[in-house]
Formats: sequence, C-alpha cells, structure tokens
Amino acid sequence: MLDWTVNTPPAIGETSCSNRHGALPVTRLTTDGDCLDAHLVRVAGTSSATMASDPQSTGDSMPMSELKYLDLHGDQVAYRDVGSGPETLLLLHGMAGSSDTWRAVLPQLAKRYRVIAPDLLGHGQSAKPRSDYSLGAFAVSLRDLLDELGVSRVTVVGQSLGGGVAMQFVYQHPDYCQRLVLISSGGLGQDVGWTLRLLSAPGAELLMPLIAPPPVVRAGEKLRSWFSAANIQSPRGAEMWSAYSSLSDAQTRQAFLRTLRSVVDYRGQAVSALNRLHLTAEMPLLVIWGDEDHIIPVDHGYALSEVRAGCRLEVLPGVGHFPHVEKPAEVVDLLDDFIATTSPAATGPGTTAAATRPR
Repeated sequence: MLDWTVNTPPAIGETSCSNRHGALPVTRLTTDGDCLDAHLVRVAGTSSATMASDPQSTGDSMPMSELKYLDLHGDQVAYRDVGSGPETLLLLHGMAGSSDTWRAVLPQLAKRYRVIAPDLLGHGQSAKPRSDYSLGAFAVSLRDLLDELGVSRVTVVGQSLGGGVAMQFVYQHPDYCQRLVLISSGGLGQDVGWTLRLLSAPGAELLMPLIAPPPVVRAGEKLRSWFSAANIQSPRGAEMWSAYSSLSDAQTRQAFLRTLRSVVDYRGQAVSALNRLHLTAEMPLLVIWGDEDHIIPVDHGYALSEVRAGCRLEVLPGVGHFPHVEKPAEVVDLLDDFIATTSPAATGPGTTAAATRPR
C-alpha cells in the first residue's frame, strides 16, 4: 500500500472546480517514481488531474496505464483515464478490487473510447475513511468525479459490486448514462457465496487480521512470482488472490467490512435493483456472466433477462466470476458490438431512445 503521508512540506494548490452541482474543492496529487511519499503539486488553473509517474505492471498481463489522483471532498480518489473517442466508458470494479481488475481489457478499449476506471472509495489506492460506503454514496462520488473530469455522458460498466453501484448510479443520475453493462453483477437477487455472508457477521473484524496476515501474503506473493516465471497462470486465481491479499491492510479491512455490510448479511444480498429496473426500460442493457460463477450465480442473469425487456444476456461457458479477466477478448468484442448496435439513451424529461438499431 502506498503511504500518502507527506514527510516534507509540500507545495499545495487548491482549486474550486465549478460544476452543475456547485463548487468542488480539489487538490491534485502525484507520486514521484517509486517513492512512497506523495507530493502535492500546485495547480495552475487547470481542470485536468495531474498524472502520476507510477506505471504499474500486473505480473499476469500487459502493463497498466498510470494512475491519476485528485482530492474530492477531502478524500483522495485514484483513477485511470486513458484513450479517446466519441464514447466514454466508466468501468467500476468489484468488492475488495481496484481499477487494476480491468488490466486485460483497458488497453484494447482505449483504442476506440475514452475509458475512466476509478478505484472506488475504500479500495485500491483511493482513500479509506471512516465514512459512508453505501451504493448511494458511491453513486454520488462517481457523479462528482465525472463532473470534475468534464464528462457528462458515459456507458457504465460494472462488475460484481460495481454492477450494483452502476445500477444505483443509473437510478440516481440517469442523465449521465447512455448505456448500462453488468458483468457478474450484484444487486439482482439474494444468492451470494457463503464466504461473504460469514464475513458480514458481527465480530468478523476480530477474526479478519488472522485471515490474511502479512507473512502469509508475502509467502503467497513469492509463490505467485514463481508460478508466473514458470508461465503457470490462472487469471481467475490471480484476481481472487489480489482481493484476498488486500485484506492484510487494516484500513482496507475496515473499508471492506463497511462496504460488505451495506449490501450483504448472513442471509445473502440485502439490496436489489429488480423493483426499479423498469425505470431504465429505454436504456440499452448488456449483461455478461460466466456459467461457472460460484460467487453470484448466473441464474441472476437469466432472471434479469426475463423481467427486463430489451436485455441482452451473454453467458460465457467455462468462465467464473471475472469474465473480463478470464475471457478479455470476448468481453471487449461484446462491448464493441453492443455500443455499435445500440443508440445512447436520450436525456431530459419526456424523451425516449431507441434501444437497438437494426443489424
């Protein structure tokens, strides 16, 4: 984890960035190479965030784009912003994940679209405050992030928890949304893996330090590097390890529990978007699922396709909870085809949008 404590007096510049919801206090942040100390940099009247000289490599695929940082309402937000094109994609990761989860699809998508992939608050390199981690709070922070970046319309792509956040974002801020893509999404039924149910129980915070102690994580990282050197790779396993190893950090554990308990209890998922999906009936919807998903069952995708008119469901055989990692080429092709064959949802009261153009 990066330590964002400033050891030397930094040059601080704050700008008040106006948007449709009022002024947002924004402080720019950048890192210096591999140094773990962050240095705030003065902003000279610019509205774009400073890029961090912190390129990351996943160890399992191609190098990732550089992280950028901004301070939003007093909390640091890390995000990736790459590519250009007539369409903008907003990619939302799952629980205990980060924008790094898009490592296998982002470079290809960036060839045709502008792609924005934030680390949600409490995840990755974003701040982990003692704060509100509800779906509604995530949706508001995403709206403010887009305002700060000068983006008014996006195709929202959410995986797992990110799918639930995406649906909440569409519900709260439909004028920002052109299309909706759900990948192994939460928020569509009660079923969820027993591990998450158990971790949501009272007292789990007392046991979690024993679940991912630093010595075990360090040993696991060594094994992972050995397997990688031997060209033995498991994209699904790598994604699950990334989520597990992140829990070795105390602040991440606390943010994880707050996020988890906002959507899951011992009975399963506690929130559902099914009773509100009719409000997005004219928004193009693509649903991607793996038929071997043991965290959130593919049955949720089939059920959604039956109750939501115009829903396009794509089930990938032999794929688990992370289609974008396990079958990245297929996911990119599906996104390309979906965007090419649908018209963006219209904005404004009383307007309608054709869901699908003839092929």
